[in-house]
Amino acid sequence: MKLEKITKRLRAARKDPTARSYDDACGTAHALDLIGERWALLVMRELMFGPKRFSDLRADLPGISANVLTQRLERLEEIGALRRRKLPPPAASHVYELTPWGYEIEPALGVLGRWAARSPRHDPTLPLSAASLMLSFKTMFDASRAKGLNARIGFRIGDETFLVHIHGGACDAARQSLDGADVIFAGPATAIAAAVYGGAPLGALEAKKALAIEGDRALAERFTGLFPLPPKA
Repeated sequence: MKLEKITKRLRAARKDPTARSYDDACGTAHALDLIGERWALLVMRELMFGPKRFSDLRADLPGISANVLTQRLERLEEIGALRRRKLPPPAASHVYELTPWGYEIEPALGVLGRWAARSPRHDPTLPLSAASLMLSFKTMFDASRAKGLNARIGFRIGDETFLVHIHGGACDAARQSLDGADVIFAGPATAIAAAVYGGAPLGALEAKKALAIEGDRALAERFTGLFPLPPKA
C-alpha cells in the first residue's frame, strides 16, 4: 500500500513540467529519479549514524543552502526514505532520521565510495564530515590486516563521539559514548583521515595540535594501517 502511494506521487510529479524523470523501468534509473538530485545522497549519508537536527545537517554539509536542504529533506520524506519527528521535552526540537528502507542504501554508499576512491581526480584534502569518515572505515577495512584484533577505538569529532569496534574480521561503527574505548582519537575528521589514508605520522599531527590520542598508543598506530586505499584507475 505504501509503495502504491509513492508510485502515485511519482506519477503525479511527472505531470509537473519542472519535474525530471528518466522514464526508464531500470532500477538504477528509478534510483536516480528518487535520489539523483544534487545533495540528496549526501543528506542520507549524514543520517547514517542516527537522527540530526536541520542545523546539524547544515553544519555537516557546509556547501548546501538552507533552501536546498529543505527541498531535499522534503523530497526524501515524500519518497519514504526519511521521516521528521519532534523530540520530547525538554529538547522539543525536530530531527530528521532515515526510515528502515532509507538505511538500506548504506551498501550502495560503500560501493560508490570505493569506486570513486580509484578516480585520479579524487581530492582527499577536501572537507570531510564525521559520518563520511566513519562510513569510509567500514568501506576500506582490510580484515586480513586486523587478524586476531578485538578492539574498540573511540573518536571525538567536534560535539560527536563514535565507537569503532573491530572484531572477528569485521569493522562496525556507531555514534555512541566512548565508554570502554581502548584508545581515543580527538580532532577533526580531516586530521584523522590524514593519519589513516594520507600516511601522516601521528606524532606530527599531535605536534601541530591537529590531533590528540588518549590510551593505547600501539593500537592507535596499528589502527591507521587497517584501511588501504584501492589503486587508482
